[in-house]
Amino acid sequence: METFNRLLLMAKKYYLRFLFAAVCMLIAGGLQSALPLIAKPAVDEIFVRKDISALKWIPFAIIAIFLFKGLCNYGQNILMNSIGLRIVADLRNKLYEQIQKQSLSFFAGHSTGLLMSRITNDVQSVQTASSEAVTALVKDSFMLVCLVGVIFYTDWKLALIAMVVFPLAIYPITLFGRKMRKVTTSTQITMGTLNSLLQETISGTRIVKAFGMEQYENKRFAAENERLFKHYIKAVSVNSITSPLMDFLGGVGIAAVIFYGGYNVVQGNSTPGTFFSFIAALLMLYEPAKRLTNVNNTINQGIAGADRIFNIIDRMPDIEDKPDAAVLPPISKSIHMENVTFCYETTPVLKNINLTIKAGEVVAFVGMSGGGKTSLVNLIPRFYDVSEGRVLIDGHDVRDVTLQSLRRQIAIVTQQTILFNDTVKNNIAYGDIERTEEDIINAARAANAHDFIAKLPDGYDSNIGELGTKLSGGEKQRISIARALLKNAPILILDEATSSLDTEAEIEVQEALDNLMKGRTTLVIAHRLSTIRNADRIIALVNGKIVEEGDHEALLAKKGEYYRLYNLQFKDEGNGNDRLAKDLE
Repeated sequence: METFNRLLLMAKKYYLRFLFAAVCMLIAGGLQSALPLIAKPAVDEIFVRKDISALKWIPFAIIAIFLFKGLCNYGQNILMNSIGLRIVADLRNKLYEQIQKQSLSFFAGHSTGLLMSRITNDVQSVQTASSEAVTALVKDSFMLVCLVGVIFYTDWKLALIAMVVFPLAIYPITLFGRKMRKVTTSTQITMGTLNSLLQETISGTRIVKAFGMEQYENKRFAAENERLFKHYIKAVSVNSITSPLMDFLGGVGIAAVIFYGGYNVVQGNSTPGTFFSFIAALLMLYEPAKRLTNVNNTINQGIAGADRIFNIIDRMPDIEDKPDAAVLPPISKSIHMENVTFCYETTPVLKNINLTIKAGEVVAFVGMSGGGKTSLVNLIPRFYDVSEGRVLIDGHDVRDVTLQSLRRQIAIVTQQTILFNDTVKNNIAYGDIERTEEDIINAARAANAHDFIAKLPDGYDSNIGELGTKLSGGEKQRISIARALLKNAPILILDEATSSLDTEAEIEVQEALDNLMKGRTTLVIAHRLSTIRNADRIIALVNGKIVEEGDHEALLAKKGEYYRLYNLQFKDEGNGNDRLAKDLE
């Protein structure tokens, strides 16, 4: 009920629409309930007494009832669906905003497919509950009350016989509703897994084809699809049994009524008109009753989806602004890490890091995979928070300043280039959408990207496809560098920005990176050690600890960890001794 109440609160601001819709529903329900009352004079006056005057008003009364009922049904359908769709749009916006607020650790624990399922399938189930189910609750409940009044008004003894059926239906309806919620939850979880599988295999289709794994992926998809099918069948079974159950119970009630009512007509204690009026009302009564039993299932489906949605909406982000967070001024002095320890869950990744990076300095981080290089630089833009210690920029703890002012000062170029299915121009301007076309072109020139962009079919207005699939690796990387140049942030993070490129592309990208690094505080995570020879300082990390630091020549002469990595890399490339000897001279 708490979840359902929250949905009702979301609908509260649309109360005027709901009031008009409720009026339409009440009128339509009342007019529907009036039809059995017409049956009594129609049978007694026309068919029994042969009164011709009744033919003058009864048909017109029936036409008027159906006309106004139809108009009211139309009005309530438009209004209630607009409320349901509006609630769905509001939910999607809130859910998406909340997802955007989450830290990287949240996304590490939630697959893309599962999150997509929340925004699509779960929200859709809420729409059904918030429009169709609420409509049925108001309209059919009112119609049910009116028809119960009609049958008691027509013959209270027969009404009591008919009403015996309804208490018998309460327990199975409640039981089926609980089962429906469980089945719906399982269905939505499986749908999220299926979406995740789709997202992975479609985006990784090159790998699937390269390794000839089409049949394997087909089997994986078929297995998950079969699991989804079984959940849907369970839902259909639970949903379908409600109607036959009500039909059977209704049949028992109607049989009892026909026996007792027919006996009264035969004995002369009741008129045929009264009996047929009662039967008409009773038959009409079971229809809204059946719909209301199905509404219970629909509401439980909606609540199951809403529970999953609110689980994310209610989730507090791991990383967020403090209530009194200040705006970080542009960096002018240094970035300082003070006794920093960082853990992924309970596993320590960085241990007691103390490091100062001066404004304008180029500092490179090297070490074996898993040594903590990326984790260290991720603490500066607060993608994660430290477990112990502090990260300071010009003396300001990054946890005490607003995320927007902090991240506005940081530009990032990564090995995995993320571009959007949009034009070249919009991808470059992503960091600052207010910049002019001239600024965009200048940034592209500085990134060595203008020449290849100009050769595209529509130049800067060319669409680059999902994740930039229409561009080569080097071209995508230069677009991302142009994006970082346009942002013009004083702090630059380069996370193995050239490691996935061939030699020719690396040369072009490295020139663009040199332009990008001018005048900026630059943190470089290096895979190819040849790219950081000119760094002001090189930091070597082993198992989350700084083991040595210095410039290229000093570290080679020291013959420590950096020397070992450098020798290992160039030995693998076949010219380690010659290159090392040259560098040591």
